[in-house]
Amino acid sequence: MTPTRRPFSLCVIARDEESNLPRCLASASFADDVVVLDSGSTDRTVERAKAAGARVFVEPFRGHVAQKARAVELARHGWVLCLDADEEISPELRASIERALARPDGEVAAWELARKTCYAGRFIEHGGWWPEWRVRLFDRARGRWSGEDPHDRVEVEGRVGRLEGALHHFAYRDLDHHLAKVNAYTTTMARGLLARGVRFSWLDLLLRPPARFLRMYLLRRGFLDGARGLLLAAVGAFYVFLKYAKLWELTRAGRAPDGGKVSASG
Repeated sequence: MTPTRRPFSLCVIARDEESNLPRCLASASFADDVVVLDSGSTDRTVERAKAAGARVFVEPFRGHVAQKARAVELARHGWVLCLDADEEISPELRASIERALARPDGEVAAWELARKTCYAGRFIEHGGWWPEWRVRLFDRARGRWSGEDPHDRVEVEGRVGRLEGALHHFAYRDLDHHLAKVNAYTTTMARGLLARGVRFSWLDLLLRPPARFLRMYLLRRGFLDGARGLLLAAVGAFYVFLKYAKLWELTRAGRAPDGGKVSASG
């Protein structure tokens, strides 16, 4: 007899994700409760979420960490599965989740999922992109969203296990989409560094980008992914360069993270 698994809530934050969200929700259709926290979509994201049976909430965007934490607050069950709208649970991963939630003991507080990214029509196998282990299934009494925007993570009190199967990630439609995200994320990162009092260093700007390229392309064998591996390593290096270049710009201009002026002591 198959043991009864614990119920869980699916939590997804979204904005203008009408093309991705239906795939995400369909892959997690076995969830006992579905929360979609929208931050002001102008497309049919809300409509499609409701059509899939989700409980939809529309609230202003608070930042990646705070928004995901809010979605967890809205969940009905103690165990939550947090996905991005551009992610999809593979059949093998679904079976692993079912088995994990059927375990009789409460020793494991959270489970890591192996994320696999599709880039330019093909899944990436190297360069540090596979596997990307991320805590996404957890007991919310023992785990919470943390990190620095836009790079969020789940902090857990207790044991963390790993599940078999891939969490498919369809993050970038094309290079333009990728670069747009790089531009937005590096702005957030630079403002965060400034807010935390991190000082700009020319060594960071000059040495960290090539170090990122070498790590991704050579040490983590990104070259085995062919042209895609080269492109990702180059964009990865550009990401680091842009982050510190924007920190230089903000520091030089004396700007606060909200666009205002910082004091001389800041």
